[in-house]
Amino acid sequence: MNDLTGFQRDLLYVIVGADQPSGQDVKEEIEGYYSAEINHGRLYPNLDTLVNKELVEKGQLDRRTNYYAITDAGSDEIEDRREWESQYIDT
Repeated sequence: MNDLTGFQRDLLYVIVGADQPSGQDVKEEIEGYYSAEINHGRLYPNLDTLVNKELVEKGQLDRRTNYYAITDAGSDEIEDRREWESQYIDT
């Protein structure tokens, strides 16, 4: 996960926390966190990067709507990141 941008990492967390969210679902959730509008030109290329890195899979809900789901590799990356973070954050 160390080669992901912070935005890509945040997208990964949003996806793992939802059940096969659409791109629009991801957009709405991330906009709530960032308190700013996220345009399609930023969102979808970053989602595609996560798919290309095999951290997320992309499927089709219908002809117009895709969904995103975490892969085992994506889950492993999140777990590794959380273990690394826990060294520095007293919980």
